[in-house]
Amino acid sequence: MSDLKNPKIAIPIVLFAGILWSFGPYVVRHIDQPDTVPWQYLFTRGLVIFFLLNIYLFLEEGIKFYKNYLKVGVSGLIGGIGLGTAMITFIWSITNTTAAVTLLCLAAMPFITALLSFLFLKEKISLTVWISIIVAAFGITVMAYDNTAQNSLPGLIFGLISALGFSIFSVSLRWRKETPKFTTVAIAGLFCFLFSAVMMSSSGANFLSSGKNEALFATHGTLVCLGLILYSIGSKNIPAADLTLLSLTEVIGGIFWVWLPWLGINEIPSTNTIIGGFFIFISIFYYSLIMQSNRRFIGLN
Repeated sequence: MSDLKNPKIAIPIVLFAGILWSFGPYVVRHIDQPDTVPWQYLFTRGLVIFFLLNIYLFLEEGIKFYKNYLKVGVSGLIGGIGLGTAMITFIWSITNTTAAVTLLCLAAMPFITALLSFLFLKEKISLTVWISIIVAAFGITVMAYDNTAQNSLPGLIFGLISALGFSIFSVSLRWRKETPKFTTVAIAGLFCFLFSAVMMSSSGANFLSSGKNEALFATHGTLVCLGLILYSIGSKNIPAADLTLLSLTEVIGGIFWVWLPWLGINEIPSTNTIIGGFFIFISIFYYSLIMQSNRRFIGLN
């Protein structure tokens, strides 16, 4: 993979990873009565993520890949539970509001991560980053006002909790950088699988849904894993600020697929969602510009 040190090759790979992730909301919208099978969704999706990532680790590192689990530590467990919580609240968010609101909440993740890093890792936040955070917060407030009117405020709240979970995962990686990152993601999948199993056992629900739904659950888990692997390959050679912009393909694509009429969903974002989303995009673009002087390279190992 030495040719991937060339950003001209790495950038399309990361863009494609974002495009794969962007199909997640579209897949969820095709699930039959998704609000009635959230635990079955998380059960299957978590199992698929855990299974596929361990296969990838085996192919990359051989039989000794299991030793990564011995290096996880407290930070890896916290990161895995945070990411697992993000996966759980994602389905609760997108089944209670529009895909646009859920995705735009997730787009605010860089700023939530900055705040958590400031609080727990004592990382400094510059004035320009504070400006970005305030602009993004204004955009979220505009969307919240609109969603209150539509009785879908819980969806927005779950979306923000999902973004918080992803941010906890990101901060855990900064806290202890030697933590095996793919293993942490695999733990998140295992957490979703086990937590969902407990919830379904306690309520006497079936562990599996219809054949169509199970195929869609597994498809979403596969998209997450493939995107993650491609992202990890390309992201090691792209500055963090550039990745912030490139990750917008997931948000833009996710909103576009569920809106595109001939794909069968035709979910049109409300005016307030568009306005709020505009402010979030402006904040992310501004954040990326001011981060250009910091040529940090990040990536999953």
